[in-house]
Amino acid sequence: MINSFRDLHGGPGAFVIPNPWDVGSARMLCAMGFAALATTSAGMAFAMGLREGQVDRDAVLNHCRDIVGATDLPVSADLEYGFGHDPANAAETIRAAADIGLAGCSLEDHTGDPDAPIYDFNHAVDRIAAASDAARALSDDFVLTARAEGLLWGSTDVDDIIRRLQAFEAAGADVLYAPGLKDLDVISTVCASLKKPVNVVMGMPGATFTVTELSDAGVRRISVGSALVRRAYGAFIDAAREIAGQGSFTYSDKAMGFAEIEALLPPAVAGRP
Repeated sequence: MINSFRDLHGGPGAFVIPNPWDVGSARMLCAMGFAALATTSAGMAFAMGLREGQVDRDAVLNHCRDIVGATDLPVSADLEYGFGHDPANAAETIRAAADIGLAGCSLEDHTGDPDAPIYDFNHAVDRIAAASDAARALSDDFVLTARAEGLLWGSTDVDDIIRRLQAFEAAGADVLYAPGLKDLDVISTVCASLKKPVNVVMGMPGATFTVTELSDAGVRRISVGSALVRRAYGAFIDAAREIAGQGSFTYSDKAMGFAEIEALLPPAVAGRP
């Protein structure tokens, strides 16, 4: 019987953890039967009218608190590099995440600086070690995901990615994640190189695989990152372009009806009749 967020990672096979960007999308995904949710830093920023990486600490935590409160599902947060670059900041990020009820979070080795995008190896490992120590000191279970971001920043060295993930695993991370993997054989190699569960993101340009294919490759968790919000905003922008450019409204033929949307939402919301 699955009774915790951690248990979901135990297999057999992989589970999908979709990424809502607001309370409404979180409630809809819950109604569709998903077992857990994860925030998306890009989706959060877009919904706030900002670019990714421009949301400050308090706004990030408030957003995560809203997603946690939207449903009874466990939520893992995409907290990018955390609330600072030092190992002490990584530990503080974990404590702040736990305080608002998150079941877990991910921390990445991307610095946020496009001119020097990836932390050096030892510093990246020290950050995950500090975060892991903080997580283990919590009164409630907390699932720490460590991300190796090099493939998104020009690296093609999968061996280096695996080396980093193995070091993050040894430092105490519970789940390992390298966004940008586009080959099923490489995904299988990454999974076989690690003892702990691996998350793979689907919905990025270049390659998509089925849940079955990823499960067979050894993946235990599948996220979709910003793919859902980009799909939603893509439809929105296409419709707005039609209005602005053609003066027509044929997009509305494909709009979902009120009843279908409301069927995915709670019948009563606090403070409303």
